[in-house]
Amino acid sequence: MNIDYSLNEIQKVARVAAKEINSDIILLSGEVGVGKTTLIKEILKTLKVNDNVNSPTFSIINEYLTRDKKIIYHIDLYRIKTIDELHSIGFFEYLDSKNLCFIEWGDIIEEILKVDYNKFLIVKKQNFRSIKMIKWFLKN
Repeated sequence: MNIDYSLNEIQKVARVAAKEINSDIILLSGEVGVGKTTLIKEILKTLKVNDNVNSPTFSIINEYLTRDKKIIYHIDLYRIKTIDELHSIGFFEYLDSKNLCFIEWGDIIEEILKVDYNKFLIVKKQNFRSIKMIKWFLKN
């Protein structure tokens, strides 16, 4: 999946992105202000989350419940500096929960992940954004 879009098309992009997800772990990468949180908010609406979705930049992890009573985690690793910090907040237990985990700044943990995951890379270009989905599956 590779889509160029303007911000007023974010709902359409979120619907397409949600259909492409085939892993519990979803990493989102891109520079500050590119729209990672905005995309996650729209994807969570598509997944029937009724709560007000906020950036977890300061709380690190937000938990949401869908209308179907499924739990979704929204994690922001921007402020995390070491792997030890991840252990201290129970990060790996969230990954093992089998619940959807949307992880902003996920590229900082990519090398240590030992599970299958999807990755969205968002790039800002002049008046539009470009999103590319990368599916990573471990070979058994």
